[in-house]
Amino acid sequence: MTLTGAIYAAKEAGFDAVECHWPYETDPKDISKALLETDFIMIGINTRRGDVDAGENGLSALPGREKDAKKAIDEAISYARVIKAKNIHVMAGFSYGDKARDVFIRNLKYACDRAIDHDITILIEPLNEYDAPGYFLKTTSQALNIIKDINRANLKLMFDCYHVQLTEGNISLKLKNLMPYIGHIQFASVPGRGEPNDGELSYKFIFKLIKQLGYHGPIGAEYKPKGNTNLSLGWLKK
Repeated sequence: MTLTGAIYAAKEAGFDAVECHWPYETDPKDISKALLETDFIMIGINTRRGDVDAGENGLSALPGREKDAKKAIDEAISYARVIKAKNIHVMAGFSYGDKARDVFIRNLKYACDRAIDHDITILIEPLNEYDAPGYFLKTTSQALNIIKDINRANLKLMFDCYHVQLTEGNISLKLKNLMPYIGHIQFASVPGRGEPNDGELSYKFIFKLIKQLGYHGPIGAEYKPKGNTNLSLGWLKK
């Protein structure tokens, strides 16, 4: 299915908005047309991963790749402006250590400063070690320290319940403590990353808590259906 086709399919399925990872091979004017016709917003997009064939998964915490990282950030901002995306997830990549942190912070400052004039929020997301071993950003505490050090109004945390539960647990407490810093929330079952009506987390409880905490933004269903996507949406009707 094409990216524009997925937008129309999401509308038909009953969603209220969409997000995507890497839309760059699709003409942004086509995306804008689909968003207009469905009355959707594009919640967010990611910066490019880099050389995927070489195993890269983000560039912004990679020492020596600063030019490539800034190029990816510029590209994401330009694309987001056309489709009026609200957020850009700046991907850190596989790296470690103080030098990587310094590079990541410099690139995030660059991204925030470039994005602020376009009312775009920059997001950073910790990824779990099982799915992304070696990824620089691993925990919410690490992300929070970076957010506080940079101190930009348009830098927020992408809180993916799936990743946080696998790495840290204590989802409810984490949501309560981190809510002032959260820019977007995603979910999937744990440990299978499937539909939210399966696994060890009670999303009925979690969604209620998120609302009680005052979060009114979209919540992204970033899960992997076990079969046909439409057949996996029974939870949405509930």
